[in-house]
Amino acid sequence: MNYAEEIGKILVNKGWRISTTESCTGGLLSSKLTDISGSSAYITLNLVTYANEAKAKMLNVTLDKEGAVSENCSFQMAKGLYNLTGSEICVSTTGIAGPTGGTVDKPVGLMYSTIYTKDKSKTYKIQVNSKFSRIEIKESFANIVLQNIYDFLISE
Repeated sequence: MNYAEEIGKILVNKGWRISTTESCTGGLLSSKLTDISGSSAYITLNLVTYANEAKAKMLNVTLDKEGAVSENCSFQMAKGLYNLTGSEICVSTTGIAGPTGGTVDKPVGLMYSTIYTKDKSKTYKIQVNSKFSRIEIKESFANIVLQNIYDFLISE
C-alpha cells in the first residue's frame, strides 16, 4: 500500500490539510507526502526544524531536561505547528538517526512522532534497528510515521 497516496485521498475526502515538522527525518516525510500529484491541495506547510533553535523560534518549543529526543518535545513541535498553521492534522518527528549520538537511554534508532489535531493527539515512541545505516533509519522512520498517520486518519 502506498500510505502517502492513501493519506492524500483521506485528507481530500475530509477536506483536511496537513503540515509536518521534522527533525530526524530531515524532510523525508514531507518528500514522501509531496511525491503524490495534487498534494498541494492538502499540504499547508512542511518545516525541517533540525536545530533546537529552529524548534524554539518556529514552534515555541521549550526544551526541558528530557531534551529534543523526547515525547514532550515531539508533542510541543506538533502543537506549535498546529498553532502556526491551523492545519487540521500536524505531524512531528524527533529522534536519533545515528550512526553516532545515541546513549543507553536514547539509543540510535529512537524516534518520537506526534500526530496532533484540535480534538486529540497521539505520540508514538518508535525504535528501529540501531545497526541500520543512517539512511535506512530515516527511511524506516518516515515509513512508520506514514503508516501511523494513515491508521490515525482511518480511526477518525
